[in-house]
Amino acid sequence: MLKPITFFVHHQGRGHANRTMALVEAFSRERPVSVLTAGPHLFDGFERDIELVALPNMIGAAVPTARLYAEPTPSVLHCVPLGLKEMRATMRTILDHLDARDVGLFVVDVSSEIALLSRIASVPAVQIRMHGDRSDVGHIGSYEASVGMLAPFDERLEQADYPDHLKAKTFYSGGLCTTRDPVPEKAAARRKLGLDPERETIVVLTGGGGAGTPYAPLTVAARALPDADWLVLGPTLKEGHETNFSNLYELGWVKNVTDYLAACDMVVASAGDNTITEIARVGRPLVVMPEWRYFAEQARKAEALATLGAAVHAPRWPGDLAKWRELMNEARRLDPAILADLYEPEAAPRAANWLETTTDTLWA
Repeated sequence: MLKPITFFVHHQGRGHANRTMALVEAFSRERPVSVLTAGPHLFDGFERDIELVALPNMIGAAVPTARLYAEPTPSVLHCVPLGLKEMRATMRTILDHLDARDVGLFVVDVSSEIALLSRIASVPAVQIRMHGDRSDVGHIGSYEASVGMLAPFDERLEQADYPDHLKAKTFYSGGLCTTRDPVPEKAAARRKLGLDPERETIVVLTGGGGAGTPYAPLTVAARALPDADWLVLGPTLKEGHETNFSNLYELGWVKNVTDYLAACDMVVASAGDNTITEIARVGRPLVVMPEWRYFAEQARKAEALATLGAAVHAPRWPGDLAKWRELMNEARRLDPAILADLYEPEAAPRAANWLETTTDTLWA
């Protein structure tokens, strides 16, 4: 019988859960699979037969005393407040599950502490790699404690400061996109969406892991490029003093993001893993505006994209007309084929095969 594979899935945003579902769908049907997460609702409607285990939500749990709260965090860990019964319940649930199911591989997406816990519990772990400033002892220790790392991106996007001995145990799947909607031609997409067939169209896109796209800078962009239509997808963050313009459209969440990407001439987007590969899949010039994330995750990914010439990196939202015009002129000069080449249609099957082969090899 095949050894079970278990996933720990962080519940911030939808990216971790969507990636897990894409991987699990590509597993052999005989493989027992379980998922441990504080966001079980993220798997609503998933058709593959998995065991779904709800974990307590530890985020924001109150430390019971001021003295416990004052205890410093050790350098080998990142977020381990003392005295939390929710944390004990989470770790107990994880350990009991790994033991009861005799798990062959624990895929951690993502938590350095839980990867270390897996090693202490004598269960082989694979961590999902993310960009960022992660050279601290906590990250390096958890990488070294894992039997391998899975990077859901092209190896050309790897950071120069990632140690060689860790690169050697990393599997690069190529750009893994969880969106499967067909990509129409630009003209067909514009007809479907009722957009002007000739007018320049710019899509602004962000994922679900943050507060949303700052809206005020987009009002400046709309004024700077009045001959373009600006279509804003996803949540926005407003300060209350914005002045709207007739060429700026706030569309909110849409189900057919691919249609909008196919219809547009350029994209302004955050630097989340799936967001980037979704744009690469369609192949449009990209201005990447990294959102704040722990360990500068999106900033480092944006830098890697810009180094390859796959995107224009804008570390700050422009506040004046000239800078917006300059930024979009840079984007017009990009070769979108460079970004498109980072998308790998077979990334999920490739990664799933590596995970299953790793498991079987470890226990052969």
